[in-house]
Amino acid sequence: MPQPDPAVARDAIAKTEAAIRPYIRWTPTLRVDAADFGLAPGPLWLKLELLQHSGSFKARGAFANLLCRDVPKSGVVAASGGNHGAAVAFAAQRLGIPATIFVPSISSPAKIARIRGYGATLNVGGARYADALAASERHVEEFGGLAVHAYDQAETLLGQGTVGFELEAEAADIDTLLVAVGGGGLIGGIAAYCAGRTKIVAVESDGAPTLHAAFKAGQPVDAPTGGIAADSLAPKRIGSLAFALARRFVAPDVVLVSDADIVAAQTSLWDRLRVVAEPGGAAALAALISGRYKPAKDERVAVLVCGGNTTAVDFAR
Repeated sequence: MPQPDPAVARDAIAKTEAAIRPYIRWTPTLRVDAADFGLAPGPLWLKLELLQHSGSFKARGAFANLLCRDVPKSGVVAASGGNHGAAVAFAAQRLGIPATIFVPSISSPAKIARIRGYGATLNVGGARYADALAASERHVEEFGGLAVHAYDQAETLLGQGTVGFELEAEAADIDTLLVAVGGGGLIGGIAAYCAGRTKIVAVESDGAPTLHAAFKAGQPVDAPTGGIAADSLAPKRIGSLAFALARRFVAPDVVLVSDADIVAAQTSLWDRLRVVAEPGGAAALAALISGRYKPAKDERVAVLVCGGNTTAVDFAR
């Protein structure tokens, strides 16, 4: 049974935050009235991490890896559904490090364009993230380079956990935080930082229930990899580091949302706030809007809007 890595803990996340602070944005936490989204009136906090460099929270973990590990002259190699690749490419460009990125064919055009725009060597192939990961591992074996895992690497979790650091400073009195889950790097890092101080609720696409399947089996297991958010929330299985933390600090009842729920949340964010979120970025809010997560009376809820790399809005029109 996976055990929590003692290196991924609150104090280490605070130290990582200090290391990456010059390179990342402190993203805003917006307090709104839940009634704006058709819910019972009351405060609702939205952590707008889609405003982070490269368009998602992934920049935090990328900089944590590149700043806190030894990077060879051959540079870094990453496999990604899109957001992690864009983040590693961005961090590598800022730090003057060569980057080679592997993504599957389902990666959105917006994410592919970001990776190319940051100057990385891009390889597109395979149907799913697992195919891109296998290709990246073959590349490292043949040509070298530092592999930067999207979610199952201690430094990745330490970087993502800095979201919790910021949220605690901005909304210390929240009771509950809803977090979308793919491989688990984000929820694992935040859970390690909060360490039971805040209720952490996992939200997954019902087409890719990685943590749900792992909780049911008692260990990480392969899960389906479909759904509208497959380019950000659909690895084969939850990461072992994140699962060990989730068993300790994440509510056991994972909220599953449908593709229709996610689209409704994307639409609501645009209609109410003029915020454009990608499907994975809107998944946590979908749990609230759909009623699949029902807060208790006076429960103070925050939602992480974690990514915005989408071509959903065509400004040329």
